[in-house]
Order: sequence, then structure tokens, then C-alpha cells
Amino acid sequence: MSVVTTNQPLGTPTWIDLGIPDLDRAMTFYGAVFGWEFDIGPEEYGRYTMCLLRGKKVAALMANPDPGATEFWWNVYLATEDVDVTVARSRDAGAVVLGEPMDVMGEGRMAILRDPSGAQFGLWQGRAHVGCELVNEPGTLLRNDLVTATPGPARDFYTTVFDFTLDGNEDLPGLDFTFLRRPDGHEIGGIVGDPAAPESAWGTLFQVEDADAAVAAARAAGGTADNPTTMPYGRTADVTDPFGARFTVGAPAAS
Repeated sequence: MSVVTTNQPLGTPTWIDLGIPDLDRAMTFYGAVFGWEFDIGPEEYGRYTMCLLRGKKVAALMANPDPGATEFWWNVYLATEDVDVTVARSRDAGAVVLGEPMDVMGEGRMAILRDPSGAQFGLWQGRAHVGCELVNEPGTLLRNDLVTATPGPARDFYTTVFDFTLDGNEDLPGLDFTFLRRPDGHEIGGIVGDPAAPESAWGTLFQVEDADAAVAAARAAGGTADNPTTMPYGRTADVTDPFGARFTVGAPAAS
């Protein structure tokens, strides 16, 4: 278990949210899978809804503002002490700014970008809201990995903007996987090179106690899921919610 009370270091995945067409249905689904409770925001702020575990913020759901939207995904926000500076560095490194820096009431400052491989991500400069308050335990964010058919430009971009270092992965010799590490050595995620990837995207992995039970709960709540598989790090499965948003559940291997 990790309780977070202050802003995370530069480049650390710090917040996740999902815009979907039916907030009530989403709360039913994610409540069933992860045991979340929900604090629904006011109508004037799009009913931005905090997902809570034991009273702590772990993610957010919101009604998608685009009534014509047909694709939905979990957004990942990387931490920064200064959104404007990181946006400038990102532009210089080849990113496209989709949403210019803006203040979110007194909660923080954010921006939305697309990296040179085509993957979208957000930046978050926390103020009153530091991001996920609970991570690395069942029902919370465990990690984020970028899957792309063009890993080279992605690796160059994230090392340039966030000062990450790259390490190979000897545990998965058949996979083009690179760990991303902060200057202090902490692993924040990875980049997966997959020539068959239809698009570049950051994925979200939630920790669960039992991957098989989580898959069963997702299917019973109206989602779909692959059968869990066992990897060196634990047992995982890809899940798709009722709106088509994909994520992964994982039960870490016993240490």
C-alpha cells in the first residue's frame, strides 16, 4: 500500500480519469470490479466524479463532453512542478499540444499533449489535488505502459522531456520492452514496441487481489475480458468496460 499526500516527482503517473457517455452505468461497472465508492461532482463541472477507496481518491469518471464520441480510454497524467515549462520542453521534443495549460479551479494546472509516437497523455501540476491518494494496492493504479509500433521516437521523447533513463527487461526476452526510470532510479512504467499495435497509447493497469475474480466481476457487470495469463510478475488480464475503454487487471506474484 502507498498513501500519497504530496505531489509526485516529474514524470510520475499521478492521476487517471475516464470520460464515458453514461456515468451511472460506469459507476455500477467500476464499483463492481474494484469496490469503489463515488463522489459525484456538480453539474456545472460536468459531474466530474471522484472514485474513492476507503475515502481516498484513486481515479475519476466523467460524462464525455462530446456526444458524438465513439472511442473512450483511460487518460494518464504525468506529474510536473511547472506545466508551462514541461509543455515548452515537450513542444521542443516534437509533441503536439492538444490542450494548452489551464488552471482547474484551485485543484491544479493541466495540459493535454500527443507525443511523437501518437500517444496522448496529460500533465498535472497539483495544488489542492495532488492526484491519486492511494496506489499500489488492490483497487488502485499499479502502473502505466506505453504500447506503440514506433518505440524509438517515444523513448527519445520521454528521456528528453522527463530525464528518464532506459533499461531493458531480461525477464521478457521475447518482448521489445524498456523500463522508464526517474533520475532517482524509481521505475514509473515502460514502453512496449509492438509492430502490430493499431495506435500508440498509454495503458492503465489496476492491481487486484485475484485476477480471475476481477475478470468474472467485469463480465458479470457488462464488460468483456480475456482469460487471465500468468507472467513472471503475476497474473494479468485485459478488460474492456461496457463503453469499449480498455484496461488491465493484475495480481502481483507472491514475493
